Amino acid sequence: MADEHQFIENGLQRSQIDEFFAEELGRAGYGGMDVAKTPMGTQIVLKAEKPGMVIGKGGKNIRKVTRELEERFNLDDPQIDVQEVDEPDLNARIVADRLANALERGWYFRKAGHTTIDRIMDAGALGAEIVLSGKVTGARSRVEKFNRGYIKHNGEPAQEIVDEGQGVAVMKLGTIGVTVKIIPPGARLPDDFEVEEDANPDAVEQIEETESVEDLLEEEPEEVPDVSEEADADAETDAVDEDVVEEAAVEAVEEEVVDDEADDEDDEAVEEVVDDDEELDEDVAEEAADLVAEMEDEDDDETEEE
Repeated sequence: MADEHQFIENGLQRSQIDEFFAEELGRAGYGGMDVAKTPMGTQIVLKAEKPGMVIGKGGKNIRKVTRELEERFNLDDPQIDVQEVDEPDLNARIVADRLANALERGWYFRKAGHTTIDRIMDAGALGAEIVLSGKVTGARSRVEKFNRGYIKHNGEPAQEIVDEGQGVAVMKLGTIGVTVKIIPPGARLPDDFEVEEDANPDAVEQIEETESVEDLLEEEPEEVPDVSEEADADAETDAVDEDVVEEAAVEAVEEEVVDDEADDEDDEAVEEVVDDDEELDEDVAEEAADLVAEMEDEDDDETEEE
Protein backbone atom coordinates (compact mmCIF):
# COMPACT_ATOMS: atom_id res chain seq x y z
CA MET A 1 0.00 0.00 0.00
CA ALA A 2 1.28 3.45 -0.90
CA ASP A 3 2.13 5.93 1.82
CA GLU A 4 -0.74 8.23 0.83
CA HIS A 5 -3.27 5.40 1.08
CA GLN A 6 -1.80 4.35 4.41
CA PHE A 7 -2.27 7.86 5.81
CA ILE A 8 -5.88 7.87 4.65
CA GLU A 9 -6.53 4.45 6.20
CA ASN A 10 -5.00 5.50 9.52
CA GLY A 11 -7.04 8.72 9.63
CA LEU A 12 -10.26 6.90 8.78
CA GLN A 13 -9.62 4.25 11.42
CA ARG A 14 -8.86 6.92 14.03
CA SER A 15 -12.14 8.74 13.27
CA GLN A 16 -14.14 5.52 13.53
CA ILE A 17 -12.55 4.63 16.88
CA ASP A 18 -13.30 8.13 18.19
CA GLU A 19 -16.97 7.81 17.19
CA PHE A 20 -17.13 4.41 18.85
CA PHE A 21 -15.80 5.76 22.15
CA ALA A 22 -18.17 8.75 21.99
CA GLU A 23 -21.16 6.40 21.70
CA GLU A 24 -20.02 3.89 24.32
CA LEU A 25 -18.57 6.30 26.89
CA GLY A 26 -20.81 9.34 26.47
CA ARG A 27 -22.25 9.04 29.98
CA ALA A 28 -18.76 8.86 31.49
CA GLY A 29 -17.82 12.26 30.10
CA TYR A 30 -15.64 11.20 27.16
CA GLY A 31 -13.03 13.90 26.50
CA GLY A 32 -10.95 12.55 23.60
CA MET A 33 -8.24 9.98 22.97
CA ASP A 34 -4.69 9.47 21.73
CA VAL A 35 -3.70 6.43 19.65
CA ALA A 36 -0.09 5.25 19.23
CA LYS A 37 1.06 2.03 17.59
CA THR A 38 3.96 0.26 19.36
CA PRO A 39 5.82 -3.01 18.66
CA MET A 40 3.88 -4.59 21.53
CA GLY A 41 0.46 -3.53 20.18
CA THR A 42 -1.76 -0.44 20.00
CA GLN A 43 -1.61 1.99 22.92
CA ILE A 44 -4.83 4.02 23.48
CA VAL A 45 -5.08 6.77 26.09
CA LEU A 46 -8.64 7.77 27.00
CA LYS A 47 -9.57 11.05 28.68
CA ALA A 48 -12.77 10.92 30.69
CA GLU A 49 -14.50 12.96 33.35
CA LYS A 50 -15.51 9.79 35.27
CA PRO A 51 -12.84 7.10 34.83
CA GLY A 52 -14.72 4.72 37.15
CA MET A 53 -17.61 4.41 34.70
CA VAL A 54 -15.19 3.70 31.87
CA ILE A 55 -13.49 0.88 33.74
CA GLY A 56 -16.67 -0.59 35.22
CA LYS A 57 -17.09 -2.93 38.14
CA GLY A 58 -14.09 -5.23 38.28
CA GLY A 59 -12.91 -3.99 34.88
CA LYS A 60 -15.92 -5.48 33.13
CA ASN A 61 -16.64 -2.46 30.94
CA ILE A 62 -13.02 -1.91 29.86
CA ARG A 63 -12.66 -5.59 28.85
CA LYS A 64 -15.83 -5.33 26.78
CA VAL A 65 -14.51 -2.21 24.98
CA THR A 66 -11.15 -3.88 24.33
CA ARG A 67 -12.80 -6.96 22.83
CA GLU A 68 -14.97 -4.87 20.51
CA LEU A 69 -11.91 -2.92 19.34
CA GLU A 70 -10.17 -6.17 18.36
CA GLU A 71 -13.19 -7.52 16.51
CA ARG A 72 -14.45 -4.34 14.82
CA PHE A 73 -11.21 -2.53 13.93
CA ASN A 74 -8.72 -5.44 13.78
CA LEU A 75 -6.35 -3.87 16.31
CA ASP A 76 -3.47 -6.01 17.53
CA ASP A 77 -3.52 -6.35 21.32
CA PRO A 78 -5.09 -2.95 22.19
CA GLN A 79 -4.02 -1.57 25.56
CA ILE A 80 -6.36 1.08 26.98
CA ASP A 81 -5.19 3.57 29.59
CA VAL A 82 -7.85 5.77 31.20
CA GLN A 83 -6.92 9.23 32.51
CA GLU A 84 -9.11 11.61 34.46
CA VAL A 85 -9.60 15.12 33.10
CA ASP A 86 -8.28 17.64 35.61
CA GLU A 87 -10.63 20.48 34.66
CA PRO A 88 -13.71 19.35 32.69
CA ASP A 89 -14.76 22.95 32.02
CA LEU A 90 -11.58 23.42 29.93
CA ASN A 91 -12.15 20.33 27.76
CA ALA A 92 -14.02 21.38 24.61
CA ARG A 93 -15.39 17.90 23.93
CA ILE A 94 -16.90 17.53 27.41
CA VAL A 95 -18.31 21.06 27.37
CA ALA A 96 -19.96 20.51 23.95
CA ASP A 97 -21.63 17.29 25.17
CA ARG A 98 -22.86 19.03 28.33
CA LEU A 99 -24.35 21.89 26.35
CA ALA A 100 -26.04 19.49 23.91
CA ASN A 101 -27.58 17.57 26.82
CA ALA A 102 -28.80 20.81 28.39
CA LEU A 103 -30.52 21.79 25.13
CA GLU A 104 -32.16 18.36 24.90
CA ARG A 105 -33.48 18.74 28.46
CA GLY A 106 -35.26 21.95 27.48
CA TRP A 107 -32.87 24.72 28.43
CA TYR A 108 -33.32 27.96 26.50
CA PHE A 109 -30.36 28.29 24.13
CA ARG A 110 -29.33 31.80 25.28
CA LYS A 111 -29.31 30.84 28.96
CA ALA A 112 -27.44 27.62 28.22
CA GLY A 113 -24.88 29.38 26.01
CA HIS A 114 -24.12 32.23 28.42
CA THR A 115 -23.97 29.91 31.46
CA THR A 116 -21.59 27.51 29.70
CA ILE A 117 -19.22 30.17 28.43
CA ASP A 118 -19.14 31.89 31.82
CA ARG A 119 -18.10 28.61 33.44
CA ILE A 120 -15.33 28.23 30.86
CA MET A 121 -13.93 31.70 31.56
CA ASP A 122 -14.23 31.20 35.33
CA ALA A 123 -12.04 28.10 34.97
CA GLY A 124 -9.20 30.33 33.72
CA ALA A 125 -9.48 30.10 29.93
CA LEU A 126 -7.93 32.89 27.86
CA GLY A 127 -10.81 32.84 25.41
CA ALA A 128 -13.80 30.76 24.30
CA GLU A 129 -16.39 30.61 21.56
CA ILE A 130 -19.63 28.64 21.34
CA VAL A 131 -21.52 28.25 18.05
CA LEU A 132 -25.06 26.84 17.86
CA SER A 133 -26.35 26.10 14.38
CA GLY A 134 -29.72 24.65 13.44
CA LYS A 135 -33.40 25.14 14.28
CA VAL A 136 -32.71 26.84 17.58
CA THR A 137 -36.15 28.38 18.24
CA GLY A 138 -38.32 28.07 15.13
CA ALA A 139 -38.76 26.35 11.82
CA ARG A 140 -35.93 28.30 10.19
CA SER A 141 -32.36 27.37 10.98
CA ARG A 142 -29.85 30.01 12.05
CA VAL A 143 -26.49 30.42 13.77
CA GLU A 144 -25.96 31.84 17.26
CA LYS A 145 -22.50 32.69 18.63
CA PHE A 146 -21.26 33.39 22.14
CA ASN A 147 -17.76 34.87 22.53
CA ARG A 148 -15.55 35.66 25.47
CA GLY A 149 -11.94 36.68 25.68
CA TYR A 150 -9.51 36.04 22.82
CA ILE A 151 -9.82 33.25 20.23
CA LYS A 152 -7.80 32.17 17.18
CA HIS A 153 -9.61 31.00 14.04
CA ASN A 154 -6.83 30.18 11.56
CA GLY A 155 -3.14 29.47 11.25
CA GLU A 156 -0.90 27.23 13.32
CA PRO A 157 -2.15 28.55 16.71
CA ALA A 158 -5.71 27.53 15.77
CA GLN A 159 -4.50 23.98 15.13
CA GLU A 160 -1.99 23.57 17.95
CA ILE A 161 -3.33 25.73 20.80
CA VAL A 162 -7.11 25.96 20.40
CA ASP A 163 -9.05 22.98 21.81
CA GLU A 164 -12.12 22.29 19.67
CA GLY A 165 -15.03 19.94 20.29
CA GLN A 166 -18.37 19.18 18.64
CA GLY A 167 -21.65 17.86 19.91
CA VAL A 168 -25.17 17.24 18.59
CA ALA A 169 -28.47 17.99 20.31
CA VAL A 170 -31.44 16.04 18.93
CA MET A 171 -34.55 18.22 19.26
CA LYS A 172 -38.15 17.84 18.12
CA LEU A 173 -37.74 20.40 15.34
CA GLY A 174 -34.38 18.97 14.21
CA THR A 175 -30.78 18.58 15.26
CA ILE A 176 -28.66 21.44 16.60
CA GLY A 177 -24.91 21.40 16.07
CA VAL A 178 -22.75 22.57 18.97
CA THR A 179 -19.16 23.72 18.42
CA VAL A 180 -16.93 24.81 21.31
CA LYS A 181 -13.46 26.38 21.02
CA ILE A 182 -11.29 27.05 24.07
CA ILE A 183 -7.84 28.55 24.55
CA PRO A 184 -6.52 27.00 27.78
CA PRO A 185 -4.82 29.08 30.46
CA GLY A 186 -1.08 29.54 30.08
CA ALA A 187 -1.16 29.12 26.30
CA ARG A 188 1.72 30.90 24.57
CA LEU A 189 0.45 32.80 21.54
CA PRO A 190 2.77 34.15 18.82
CA ASP A 191 1.72 37.76 19.42
CA ASP A 192 2.32 37.70 23.19
CA PHE A 193 5.07 39.87 24.66
CA GLU A 194 6.50 40.57 28.11
CA VAL A 195 7.91 43.72 29.66
CA GLU A 196 10.94 43.09 31.91
CA GLU A 197 11.07 45.47 34.87
CA ASP A 198 14.72 44.91 35.90
CA ALA A 199 16.13 45.07 32.41
CA ASN A 200 19.31 47.12 31.82
CA PRO A 201 19.23 48.29 28.24
CA ASP A 202 22.37 49.62 26.58
CA ALA A 203 22.88 53.36 26.77
CA VAL A 204 21.90 55.28 23.67
CA GLU A 205 24.33 57.86 22.39
CA GLN A 206 22.76 61.28 22.25
CA ILE A 207 23.16 63.27 19.05
CA GLU A 208 24.83 66.64 19.48
CA GLU A 209 22.44 69.56 19.45
CA THR A 210 22.54 71.55 16.24
CA GLU A 211 22.62 75.31 16.11
CA SER A 212 19.33 77.03 16.68
CA VAL A 213 17.68 79.41 14.25
CA GLU A 214 18.65 82.42 16.35
CA ASP A 215 22.33 81.45 16.20
CA LEU A 216 22.13 81.14 12.44
CA LEU A 217 20.55 84.58 12.15
CA GLU A 218 23.28 86.18 14.26
CA GLU A 219 26.03 84.85 12.02
CA GLU A 220 27.18 86.91 9.04
CA PRO A 221 25.53 85.88 5.79
CA GLU A 222 27.65 84.19 3.20
CA GLU A 223 28.74 86.10 0.09
CA VAL A 224 26.17 85.98 -2.65
CA PRO A 225 27.69 85.03 -6.02
CA ASP A 226 27.61 87.70 -8.77
CA VAL A 227 24.90 86.85 -11.20
CA SER A 228 25.73 89.57 -13.79
CA GLU A 229 28.49 87.51 -15.43
CA GLU A 230 26.19 84.60 -15.84
CA ALA A 231 23.50 86.88 -17.31
CA ASP A 232 25.99 88.26 -19.89
CA ALA A 233 27.03 84.78 -20.88
CA ASP A 234 23.40 83.81 -21.32
CA ALA A 235 22.79 86.90 -23.45
CA GLU A 236 25.75 86.02 -25.70
CA THR A 237 24.49 82.49 -26.18
CA ASP A 238 21.04 83.86 -26.99
CA ALA A 239 22.53 86.18 -29.60
CA VAL A 240 24.50 83.35 -31.20
CA ASP A 241 21.38 81.29 -31.25
CA GLU A 242 19.43 84.07 -33.00
CA ASP A 243 22.14 84.36 -35.75
CA VAL A 244 22.02 80.64 -36.33
CA VAL A 245 18.25 80.74 -36.58
CA GLU A 246 18.35 83.61 -39.11
CA GLU A 247 20.89 81.81 -41.31
CA ALA A 248 18.78 78.69 -41.28
CA ALA A 249 15.70 80.71 -42.26
CA VAL A 250 17.57 82.32 -45.19
CA GLU A 251 18.75 78.95 -46.45
CA ALA A 252 15.22 77.59 -46.27
CA VAL A 253 13.89 80.56 -48.33
CA GLU A 254 16.61 80.10 -50.98
CA GLU A 255 15.76 76.40 -51.29
CA GLU A 256 12.10 77.30 -51.83
CA VAL A 257 13.04 79.79 -54.60
CA VAL A 258 15.21 77.20 -56.40
CA ASP A 259 12.40 74.67 -56.20
CA ASP A 260 9.92 77.17 -57.68
CA GLU A 261 12.29 77.95 -60.64
CA ALA A 262 12.72 74.24 -61.34
CA ASP A 263 8.95 73.80 -61.36
CA ASP A 264 8.57 76.68 -63.86
CA GLU A 265 11.15 75.14 -66.24
CA ASP A 266 9.31 71.83 -66.13
CA ASP A 267 6.03 73.57 -66.98
CA GLU A 268 7.62 75.32 -70.05
CA ALA A 269 9.03 72.02 -71.34
CA VAL A 270 5.61 70.43 -71.09
CA GLU A 271 4.02 73.34 -73.00
CA GLU A 272 6.61 72.99 -75.83
CA VAL A 273 5.87 69.29 -76.13
CA VAL A 274 2.17 70.05 -76.34
CA ASP A 275 2.78 72.65 -79.15
CA ASP A 276 4.81 70.14 -81.16
CA ASP A 277 2.04 67.61 -80.84
CA GLU A 278 -0.49 70.13 -82.19
CA GLU A 279 1.70 70.86 -85.29
CA LEU A 280 1.99 67.13 -86.01
CA ASP A 281 -1.75 66.75 -85.84
CA GLU A 282 -2.24 69.52 -88.46
CA ASP A 283 0.22 67.85 -90.89
CA VAL A 284 -1.53 64.50 -90.58
CA ALA A 285 -4.89 66.17 -91.27
CA GLU A 286 -3.60 67.82 -94.47
CA GLU A 287 -2.16 64.55 -95.79
CA ALA A 288 -5.46 62.80 -95.11
CA ALA A 289 -7.37 65.52 -96.97
CA ASP A 290 -5.04 65.15 -100.04
CA LEU A 291 -5.55 61.37 -100.10
CA VAL A 292 -9.32 61.81 -100.01
CA ALA A 293 -9.20 64.31 -102.88
CA GLU A 294 -7.08 61.94 -105.04
CA MET A 295 -9.50 59.06 -104.41
CA GLU A 296 -12.46 61.25 -105.46
CA ASP A 297 -10.65 62.25 -108.70
CA GLU A 298 -9.99 58.60 -109.58
CA ASP A 299 -13.69 57.77 -109.06
CA ASP A 300 -14.71 60.62 -111.40
CA ASP A 301 -12.36 59.36 -114.18
CA GLU A 302 -13.79 55.83 -113.97
CA THR A 303 -17.35 57.09 -114.33
CA GLU A 304 -16.45 59.13 -117.43
CA GLU A 305 -14.82 56.13 -119.15
CA GLU A 306 -17.92 54.06 -118.68
